[in-house]
Amino acid sequence: MEQRRRDCRVELNAKLAFIAVSLLFGRAVWAQIRYSISEEQKDGAAVGNIAKDLGIDHRTLKDRGFRIVSTSGESMFSVNQNDGVLYVNGKIDREEVCERSTPCLINLKIALQNPLEIHYVTVEILDVNDHSPRFPENEKRLEIWESAMPGARYPLQAARDPDSGANSVQTYKLSQNEHFRLEVKDREEDGKIPILILHKTLDREVMKHIKLELTALDGGRPPKSGSLEIFIDVLDINDNSPVFTKDSYTVTLNENAPVGTTIVQVNATDFDEGKNGEVVYALGNNVNNNLRRLFRVNSITGEIILMNLLDFEVKDKYEIDIQASDKGTVPLATDKSVIIKIVDVNDNSPEIEVTSFSSDIPEDSRPGTTVALISVTDLDAGLNGKISCSISEDIPFKLMSSSQDNIYSLVTSGLLDRETKFQFDITIVAKDLGQPSLSSVKTITVLISDVNDNSPEFTFSPYVFYVMENNAPGKSLFSVSASDKDTGENSVVSYQIWRDGGAENKFTSFININSENGEIYALKSFDFETSKTFQFHILATDSGSPSLSSNVTVNVFILDQNDNVPVILYPVSANGSAEGVEEIPRNVNAGHLVTKVRAYDADIGYNGWLLFSLQEVSEHSLFALDRYTGQIRTLRSFTETDEAQHKLLILVKDNGNVSLSATATVIVKVVEPKEAFAAPDGKNTVKDEEENNVTFYLIITLGSVSVLFVISIIVLIVMQCSKSTDYSSKYLQDANYDGTLCHSIQYRSGDKRYMLVGPRMSIGSTIAPGSNRNTLVIPDRRRRDSGEVRNKTDICYMFTAE
Repeated sequence: MEQRRRDCRVELNAKLAFIAVSLLFGRAVWAQIRYSISEEQKDGAAVGNIAKDLGIDHRTLKDRGFRIVSTSGESMFSVNQNDGVLYVNGKIDREEVCERSTPCLINLKIALQNPLEIHYVTVEILDVNDHSPRFPENEKRLEIWESAMPGARYPLQAARDPDSGANSVQTYKLSQNEHFRLEVKDREEDGKIPILILHKTLDREVMKHIKLELTALDGGRPPKSGSLEIFIDVLDINDNSPVFTKDSYTVTLNENAPVGTTIVQVNATDFDEGKNGEVVYALGNNVNNNLRRLFRVNSITGEIILMNLLDFEVKDKYEIDIQASDKGTVPLATDKSVIIKIVDVNDNSPEIEVTSFSSDIPEDSRPGTTVALISVTDLDAGLNGKISCSISEDIPFKLMSSSQDNIYSLVTSGLLDRETKFQFDITIVAKDLGQPSLSSVKTITVLISDVNDNSPEFTFSPYVFYVMENNAPGKSLFSVSASDKDTGENSVVSYQIWRDGGAENKFTSFININSENGEIYALKSFDFETSKTFQFHILATDSGSPSLSSNVTVNVFILDQNDNVPVILYPVSANGSAEGVEEIPRNVNAGHLVTKVRAYDADIGYNGWLLFSLQEVSEHSLFALDRYTGQIRTLRSFTETDEAQHKLLILVKDNGNVSLSATATVIVKVVEPKEAFAAPDGKNTVKDEEENNVTFYLIITLGSVSVLFVISIIVLIVMQCSKSTDYSSKYLQDANYDGTLCHSIQYRSGDKRYMLVGPRMSIGSTIAPGSNRNTLVIPDRRRRDSGEVRNKTDICYMFTAE
């Protein structure tokens, strides 16, 4: 075995313990290996193949972050991520690393990721006999009275050998002589102490000086040695040494005892008289400097006094030699060992170490996912070193203890949601069981990383927009907006129009959307007279992987513009011009219906409400034009002096903001009366009576409608007052909404045609908030391009009869 150590061959102890903790979506594995290696190895010497001994595939070591994470001697070793071999960094001197500790152990902590594994490696540094024993002095001088009795003991300073175990000092040899023999006392930590024992009475008259050589040998093969020359002067008289009153002294002392505390008092007596019987006390010759800094002895009283603070965690027992000597001319001395046992006091707080910490975890992590490994240590002993560890209970995390003492795993205990809370400051409290208890606190911050688990949400659903017809192609009409509660790429929203190819979605081919900002453009102008409303869908998709999306319905109402010129339906000549000739007898009475100008406007409401006026007329006193119906009637009877032909220029215009108009020319020829005209006059009389009757009925109908309208408004106001206030936006939802304030109802009664113009309240129309429930939301003509709306309270009624 010694030969193998000298050859620097590595020994792998047959000890390998595994502890495994399996967690849901988190796993931690521990293993412990022990190697032995001789000191003084060359730099780069292999200690052992960790991967092979643990059964880990060496090809995965680099990807799994195979490394040393915590160690008592990290700079002394390194691991190779290619083959898993543990190597020596530099030359290792056991005496420098461990001093006198036996065995010399260096603990390493090896970590791997994916899955998380922690392995504990212990490397024992084996001693090599590379030091010789050495005495503190090269020579020692002793004075011994000739009256010394055989068996007198004279302790000598021990030789020191930095090596340990068998390579340390094992024995002493004394040179051949007839007066002294050597006894070796084993003092555990202090090693073997040589004691010179007198076995034959000295005779100063025969021999005044004696020279001895003390040789210290270690246990190496071959052994190394060191020597001390001892010069003994034989003195006369004072032949009694002090004697301690107790055979042994053992005391206990708390580690927190204050400086100056009297630990114990020793007492010794000397049967001699006078100076030879006065006893003084001192620390023994073999007491090292460390003990001399901690303790002193009162030379008169024999009290041992504490000079410095003690620490149980450094050393729990001290053995010191107290020497009692008299004041004779040649003093006699006696040594006595005093054992001081240190009692532990709870003076060390627990220490918390966090390893393999994942600072951020995905929000979709399942309960039981490992976040960090936590180890807790306390240097105290007994209950003072027992530790309990805890965290707050109001967080979705918990501590799980392992089979190894004071090792914990921080795992998730519930579901996480980054949108609710993206950061947790977890406070770990470690508390020992001492009295009083000491505790330590450590806070770690865990960030919750985003997972694409939220679909985009539109600001409104559905959207309702109002667009004026004749819009400019390529100009922005309106925009939609959607937001995503996720962050980063998961919250970047893009827009697109959902085109399913159906006939009802023919308008989507004329609409485009900016995928980045949701601006919607029309590729062509809309015509109110062709289509009044349409509907399409917009799809908002985030940039996550996989992406999430949502859609919204957009209802577009096209508003009317005055873009159609009135069309003259009558009179129309053969060549298509608005000209006509009417013949009337000269003998007609005042109020005679000459003709009626008929016109049509494709627009609706005010834009389609036509008014008639006389622009030119040859005789103003003969003819009158009804501005609403377009009827031309005579104002008086014709006289002989009136001309036979009259030209009337009729102007027909609508009521748009910028009105459009058309003209018609009517030539009225006055002819001599004939019998043929009599019948028509009778018919006209009948017609006038019918018109009067219809007008009467129309007035009654209009009054009834007005009363019903007022009642409806009152009912709406009462319903509004009975409901809770809701100022959420409402829009017109009627698919047949025509975009104007007024609308017309045309009907016939006999050969008369009537047109009623009034406010339109469609079944699907919505009353605007804040308008007392009696105002429709209609477009503002001055802001037709923006799609904005305003309140308009104008209500118009008009009827015409033909």
